[in-house]
Amino acid sequence: MTPTRGSPKTRAELVGLLSHDNRVKVAGIDVDGVLRGKFLSKEKFLSVAGTDGFGFCSVIFGWDMHDKVYSQELLISNKSNGYRDLIAWVDLSTFRRIPWENNVPFFLLTFKDPNSKDALAIDPRGVVARMEKRAMDELEYVPYAGVEYEYFNFKETPESVSEKGFVKLNPLTPGMHGYSLLRTQLNNDYFQDIMDRAREFSVDIEGHHTETGPGVYETALTYTKALRMADNAILFKYLVKSVGMKYGIMPSFMAKPWGDLPGCSGHTHVSLRDSSGSNIFSVQKEDLEKGRADAANEDTRFISREAEMFLAGVLEGLPDVLPMLVPTINGYKRLVGGEAYWAPSAVTYGYDSRQASIRIISPPSVAPEATRFEIRVPGADMNPYYTVGAIFLLGIRGIKKQIELQGPPIGHLSPSDRLQNKIKMLPRTLEEATLRMMRPESIAREPDVFGNEFVEHFGGTRLHELKVWNEAVTNWEVERYLELA
Repeated sequence: MTPTRGSPKTRAELVGLLSHDNRVKVAGIDVDGVLRGKFLSKEKFLSVAGTDGFGFCSVIFGWDMHDKVYSQELLISNKSNGYRDLIAWVDLSTFRRIPWENNVPFFLLTFKDPNSKDALAIDPRGVVARMEKRAMDELEYVPYAGVEYEYFNFKETPESVSEKGFVKLNPLTPGMHGYSLLRTQLNNDYFQDIMDRAREFSVDIEGHHTETGPGVYETALTYTKALRMADNAILFKYLVKSVGMKYGIMPSFMAKPWGDLPGCSGHTHVSLRDSSGSNIFSVQKEDLEKGRADAANEDTRFISREAEMFLAGVLEGLPDVLPMLVPTINGYKRLVGGEAYWAPSAVTYGYDSRQASIRIISPPSVAPEATRFEIRVPGADMNPYYTVGAIFLLGIRGIKKQIELQGPPIGHLSPSDRLQNKIKMLPRTLEEATLRMMRPESIAREPDVFGNEFVEHFGGTRLHELKVWNEAVTNWEVERYLELA
C-alpha cells in the first residue's frame, strides 16, 4: 500500500494531525462498490485508531445498493446471526482531508471477522491486500495498476431525475465531442474543479478530457500500487459526485445509459514490478530491437516471458471471474451491444488493439518501462477492488502454473472464426456469468484465486440482482406490449 501524503505513522503524529478537529469521517466499501461510513467524534476515533477496530453493522454485506435485504440468507450477514457487528479496522495510511466538506479528516476502513480478526473474504480492500501479499510472498513482485473512467454528466439532481422517472434527462452538453477543447469551456468551473479537488484529496489524475457522447468525460487516474489504485478509483467516484452536487450536475458511472450511444468503460491497466521498481513485463535490453525469440507470436515479441504467462492466465480465467469485472445487469448491454463501440465480447488479446479484451501496450509504441496490459472488459460500474484483484489473481496464477498462451491474437482472427466457434466468447448476461462463476470447477473457486466463501457470497448477491431484474417491468415492455399485445 502506498500511504497518502501526510498520513500518520505514530499515534503522536495522529493526535497532532487532528489537534484542531472535533470529528472524523470513515468509510468502507460494500460489494457494489458503494462507500458505507459515518462520522465519529474525535475522541471515539482516537479510542479505536491503532486497535483491532470498532463495531460496524454487517448489514452492509446483507443488502444491495438500495438497502434491500438480499433474497437469500448469505453467510456473513443474515437473520440467524442477528445482522451482527463486524470489526471496522481503520487504515491510517489512507488519511485525507475532504476539501469540499470543510477539510474534515477522512480514513478508509477494512471490514474484518470479529472472531478471526482477518479481513472478510468478501471485503473489497481485503481482496486486494491479500492479492498483494501473495504476489510479494510467492513471486517477490509488486502489483501496479491504473484505472480510466468514462462517465456521463447530466444537468440533473437526485430529486429531478426521480421526478422525471429517470427519463428525458438533460446531458451536460449536446453532441459527440471527444477530446474537445471547446466543450470543456461550457462547464469550465466544474471541469477544472474536479482536477483541483482531486489533487487536494490525494486522488492523483493523469489525464482529464471530454469523451465522445453528450456530456461524457474521461479521467485517467495516475498509475500506482494496486491497493492505492483501487482506493483512488472508488474515491474518485465519490469526489466527482460530490463536486457535481455543487454545480447541479449528476455524473453517472452506469455502464450503458443509452442503447444507441457508446457505453462507459472502466479500463484497467496492470503490470508487476520487482523490489527495485523494474517492470517485470518489459523485455530485456538485448531483445528491444527484434523482440523475444521464444515469444508465442508477433504480438507478444516485446513483452517478457512472465508477462506472456500472466496474459495467458488472465485469458484462461476471464470468463469465470466476469461478474467481478462486469457486476450489473446493465454492464452486459455494453459488452453485447458494444462491438461498434470498441467494447469486447470475446476472450481476445492483441498488440495495441482497442478491439481486444486485453490490449498489449509495449515497445515499439511505448518505452520498455511502460509495458503493461489494458483490460478493456470492465465498465465504469465495476467495483475496482474486485476488478483489480481478479486480474492480478488470474495473472499470478498464470505465472505460477506457467500457463501457455492459447490461440492467435485478434489481428489473426476473422469473422468466419466466430461463426465456426473458434473464438471463445464471454458470457452474454449477468445470469450466464454468475452461473459460470459458481460452477464447482470454476477457476474463481480455487483457493489461490477467490475461494469458495467469496464465490458463494458474491454469487448470492448477483443472483439477488437477477431476481430484482426479473421481477421488474420496464418502460420498454410497457411501450412494446401495452396497446398491441
